[in-house]
Amino acid sequence: MENKLIKVNPKDNVLVALADVSQGETVKFEGTDFTAQTLVKAKHKMAEIDFAPGDSIMMYGVLVGKACLPIKKGEVITTENVKHQSEEVSGKNDTLGWNIPNVDRWKDRTFMGYHRADGQVGTKNVWLFFPLVFCENKNIEKLKEIFENELLPKKEDTYKRFLRSLIEEKSVEEVAAKEPDTHLLDNIEVKFINHQGGCGGIRQDSELLAKLLAGYVNNPNVAGATVLSLGCQNLQIDIFRDALREMSPDSNKEVLIYEQQQIGTTDKMFQMVIKDSFEAIKRANQIQRQPAPLSKLSIGLECGGSDGFSGISANPALGIVSDIFAALGGKTILAEFPELCGVEQELMNRCVDAEKADKFLSLMKAFEKSVVDAGSGFDMNPSPGNIKDGLITDAMKSAGAAKKGGTAPIVDVLDYGEYISKPGLNLLNTPGNDAECTTGLVGAGATVVLFTTGLGNPMGNPIAPVVKIASNTTVVEKMPDIIDINAGTVITGEKTIQEVGEEIVDYIIDLASGLVETKADVLKQDVFIPWKRGVSL
Repeated sequence: MENKLIKVNPKDNVLVALADVSQGETVKFEGTDFTAQTLVKAKHKMAEIDFAPGDSIMMYGVLVGKACLPIKKGEVITTENVKHQSEEVSGKNDTLGWNIPNVDRWKDRTFMGYHRADGQVGTKNVWLFFPLVFCENKNIEKLKEIFENELLPKKEDTYKRFLRSLIEEKSVEEVAAKEPDTHLLDNIEVKFINHQGGCGGIRQDSELLAKLLAGYVNNPNVAGATVLSLGCQNLQIDIFRDALREMSPDSNKEVLIYEQQQIGTTDKMFQMVIKDSFEAIKRANQIQRQPAPLSKLSIGLECGGSDGFSGISANPALGIVSDIFAALGGKTILAEFPELCGVEQELMNRCVDAEKADKFLSLMKAFEKSVVDAGSGFDMNPSPGNIKDGLITDAMKSAGAAKKGGTAPIVDVLDYGEYISKPGLNLLNTPGNDAECTTGLVGAGATVVLFTTGLGNPMGNPIAPVVKIASNTTVVEKMPDIIDINAGTVITGEKTIQEVGEEIVDYIIDLASGLVETKADVLKQDVFIPWKRGVSL
């Protein structure tokens, strides 16, 4: 590696180690010699100057912490000598310009998607089963077993096949040869989700869950749905129907709803559900992929298992992607509000008007207050894995995470449960928690989710493909079964951020057309965890 150190922004006063710098080792950076006072592991930060207690620590051009102990030039930045600190914000005070990228390469490109009557276009064709309340989870699990075993035998689980080979004392290949290679349906996926909500909590949680589930039905990746209700729960059928009607007044998707307490016996309900759903699934299977402009894509932007390289390789590569799709008239969604702490002012100044900026700040303050009221704070956001790999304050983590949103104007700000409608970059209020965030992104309309990771994360989603982009090559070599794209080539100098971003755009087009499959989908990593914001009663 030619350079061991890098400065992300000219305003910074810390340097990022691209490789381990041993204690006492002298490294030259921009004509200056830096002697490591301590071991500085790759991904961690080295002080560019001497710091006194109270001095500002700058990275990505913003305040990311304050020194709480004296720090010598060449010393590693740690949780012991630096504490979280971010800039104070008040409101939109500027309008930031945008250098619109050249998108001639993609402006006439199309993808092969599933067209819906409301004008949306999906990247998948899914029939979705879900409950309105956790009391129906077991019945959803039973339906999953029935439909997956009988309707889609081609989806045989490799681990079941392995166990059967042990039981029968045969090779895996011999067992596989005995399985039927025919299937009834080849243009539809059948997916199942359950959850722990719908009753027992405050009514607002059930109403929020109704919006989220309505978002999943409204997502163009879904052809239709089968919904199970018990009958007495907080999340009544009418609440769900109203949420769906408000979100999509002209929707003509088939949504089959069954209330167990009205139907009677489990056997009677199952026969109705299976018969009706199978007929509806066969109709949905007739929908074929057709060409669609790239402006019909909705891209969710997420990071999880982040490391010290995420903000300088994978995340800014997603920023390139976001800007390209914004320029093409597509929709992109930046979420994880706790991981936007410290960059609020820049994001507010990127909002297209003061109303959007004020909504963003209001949601941020309300979120942070709820965290403080619970006895914590945004400063507790970095996980042990984040800290171990160089992200030692929330503001530092946030400044790198925000790079996923590129530089385009922010056209809308949405609270959790709201659905995107405006082309361009949108902000969505979600937790930083990987599962809750991805669940929310898809509920807001994302038809593809881009998920950067430095430590590795296998998580996927039931109805939207989740693309894993690694920030470093080491995790790709260690966990190749869960990583789709390697942005670690930026760190090694093999590719530029622009080149990796363009590579991701081309991958998205193939993915949206059904030509490739994400590792998360291969592994059936269908994770659905709604954000529960209230207490239990």
